[in-house]
Formats: sequence, structure tokens, C-alpha cells
Amino acid sequence: MGYRKLGRNSSQRKAMLRDLTTDLIINERIVTTETRAKEIRRTTEKMITLGKRGDLHARRQAATYVRNEVANIVEDGDSVVVQSALQKLFSDVAPRYAERNGGYTRIMKTAPRRGDAAPMVIIELV
Repeated sequence: MGYRKLGRNSSQRKAMLRDLTTDLIINERIVTTETRAKEIRRTTEKMITLGKRGDLHARRQAATYVRNEVANIVEDGDSVVVQSALQKLFSDVAPRYAERNGGYTRIMKTAPRRGDAAPMVIIELV
């Protein structure tokens, strides 16, 4: 089997990975367990690769996976510009990695979680 089950059924696992991937795109750094980070690394790198392609088909493929969440709100005088996670992926995140062939994320280990001693990590965009 080519993936980790993470102690969940398939629909819960897919929803959790979509949420974590979207949060990583929005915040560019999240704290999670090591096994979850290793799984969302795969999906995040695929989304950034789609963002680098930048065509309509890649945008639609990414839109099927990335949640429709607000990433940024900017006020320009009288107008308010709301940027979604998908727009941030294609306009801000992907152009940063135009010259880079993969390896867009970094996983750094931290102290174990208090309570169950699960190995915790910080996953961030490089």
C-alpha cells in the first residue's frame, strides 16, 4: 500500500489531508504529527507543481483538492480584495518555486506532544 492510513477511514483521511494541505498553503507553516506531515508533503508538492503549470486545467485540478477558504484580505482604499487559498497558491506560492524542481517543503522535528508523546514536527514551505 502506497500511503499511511492514519487510523481513519478513507473519507475522513481524505478530508483531513485536504484541510491540512489547504492550511499549509495559507499559513505556509503548521505544527502537526510526523506521520501526517509526511503525507501532506506529498499532496502539497503536487499542488505546487500544478500551480507552477498555471494553465486552466491545472487550476481546475487544484480546485478539486484545495478547500475554498479565505487566505488573505487586503484593503485598497475603498475596495476590499479577498484572496482564496487557490488564488494564493497560483499567484504567490507557485511563482516562488519557478526555478526549483521539487522539494518545496521542509519538515523539522520538535519536542514530543505532551499527553501521548507523539512525535511532533513543523512542516513549512521552503
